Amino acid sequence: MIDQWFGKVKWDKLWDATLETLYMTSISVTATFIIGLILGMILYLTSKGNLWEHALVNGVFSFIVNVFRSIPFIILIVLLIPFTRILVGSMLGANAALPALIIGAAPFYARMVEIALREINKGVIEASQAMGASNWDIIRKVLIPESLPALISGITVTAIALVSYTAMAGVIGAGGLGHFAYLEGFQRNNSQITLVATVVILLVVFFIQWMGDYFTNKTDKR
Repeated sequence: MIDQWFGKVKWDKLWDATLETLYMTSISVTATFIIGLILGMILYLTSKGNLWEHALVNGVFSFIVNVFRSIPFIILIVLLIPFTRILVGSMLGANAALPALIIGAAPFYARMVEIALREINKGVIEASQAMGASNWDIIRKVLIPESLPALISGITVTAIALVSYTAMAGVIGAGGLGHFAYLEGFQRNNSQITLVATVVILLVVFFIQWMGDYFTNKTDKR
């Protein structure tokens, strides 16, 4: 029965493609979390009425975030081809997808970080200032801990989006399950491979969502 339904699936290549997808996702999620957190912090802290209020800085970073967040991912990959070739040396393989994945997802997550920080009660920040806490103390001991559940929830949503981005990147040769499904499944008219690759992607997404929900609930003090 298994051979009848999945006899045409190249399991060794499926395993390699899965590892490539997990590699691209884990690296890009880590980089997106760090860069997005920094950008989101800058957007929040330099906005009106906050610790580092600065209209010019806020406007510049807001413009940059809005521009890169608005570009469709498949177009962003094409636009970044010269930069990717300089950085990685090739447009093929898992590493070649990383610049576009990170640049495409970090601005998206930055806005989520900004929204999460805006939801913090201003009274908590004012109380910390009244007790003599420095700006860095407020960032480390108030802003990040208070917004942590929302930050985790946001990176979970972003990570799931990145899985779909890796599939799109695979279509133009970046490797992973998207490349495997397109090259071995679609182009060779092998629906078994396309189906199995889709199921594996779904399992990866379900696992990411479960992990995100688990850590969100663990850090939620409400």
